[in-house]
Amino acid sequence: MAIQRMDNVLIVVEDLDAVIAFFVELGMEVESREPVEGRWVERVIGIDDVRQEVAMLRTPDGHGKVELAMFHTPKAISPEPRDAPANTLGIRRVMFAVDDIEDVIARLRAHGADLVGDLERYEDIFRLCYVRGPEGIIVGLAEQLR
Repeated sequence: MAIQRMDNVLIVVEDLDAVIAFFVELGMEVESREPVEGRWVERVIGIDDVRQEVAMLRTPDGHGKVELAMFHTPKAISPEPRDAPANTLGIRRVMFAVDDIEDVIARLRAHGADLVGDLERYEDIFRLCYVRGPEGIIVGLAEQLR
């Protein structure tokens, strides 16, 4: 049996409001925000005494989703180094297609985002960059040129 689709990507955060604001500025829409706790979630994620707040955000086309979780208990664990470079093992970024990359960068800077490297052109196909937002979250941006 094959998968049907990719449903969402989970990002654990400390400041849920700041990260929601960052992704909303990017163009995502808040689908839900609610507390999540109880034995069922403890069994699913393999951690006891879980109490968290979860926000689900979706892309304007409704196909892509980012789930944000802020743990009240147990306390979230920080990776080292906090602002890991692109060659660190694990998931490093989430990429979004945008229609005006310079406008998106400017709007995200108002939320504390900085370019990781440079805004670059890949042939005559894309303009690409990585942006580090709140809590070190890296978002890739791609503007299609053709």
